[in-house]
Amino acid sequence: MADMAPIQDVEDGWEDLQNVLGDHGGIVPVTYMNSVAAIKALCGRNGGAVCTSSNAAAVLKWAFQDADRVLFLPDQHLGRNTALKLGIGLDEMVVWNPFKAMGGNTPEQLRAAKMVLWQGHCSVHTRFTPKQIDSARERYPDVTVLVHPECTRETVEAADMDGSTEFIRKAINEAPAGSVWAVGTEISLVNRLAKNNPDKTVFCLDPVSCPCSTMYRITRPTCCGRWKAWSPERW
Repeated sequence: MADMAPIQDVEDGWEDLQNVLGDHGGIVPVTYMNSVAAIKALCGRNGGAVCTSSNAAAVLKWAFQDADRVLFLPDQHLGRNTALKLGIGLDEMVVWNPFKAMGGNTPEQLRAAKMVLWQGHCSVHTRFTPKQIDSARERYPDVTVLVHPECTRETVEAADMDGSTEFIRKAINEAPAGSVWAVGTEISLVNRLAKNNPDKTVFCLDPVSCPCSTMYRITRPTCCGRWKAWSPERW
């Protein structure tokens, strides 16, 4: 996801947005945590903020106190789903395509928008679909479908619940024994939840979902699976 918003493209887009919107109510940049440090710095320099999936709604409310619009990046789906919960309509959102002039929008469209959504997404969460939800409900009529807001709008609307990683973890851990959960998020988290809740049925919506390789970049570096080979205590 972070790779879908190179800093040079974001800086070019931000300059264009300032030229169009600077005298028309302004715009505040808000970036999701899953972005490069340079974009977080750009947000800081321009009165914006960094959010997580847990506090995205609170950060958007804060941002709208200072400007008429928000540039949300790099995940358009988290931005769209969060804005919808705040009562912002789809007709008040535009997508910014960095490969097109003005992001593929006219100045009038940008000035009429409240949310400018960077055209990025999570390759894992966009795999979850309403069809998978229908399949889960056919298998388990009493299933509760819980997905992450990085999923597409159609998938979020088809689910029973949506929320951050912490929300998903808490909901399942506190659920009654015997309950059934179909989860639309990274498979490693789903597997841990299933292991830690043997009294419940917990499974991933996507039967062929693979781990998110990007998330694993934050783990300790390994060499052939041997951490000791890299351990600073050895040097």
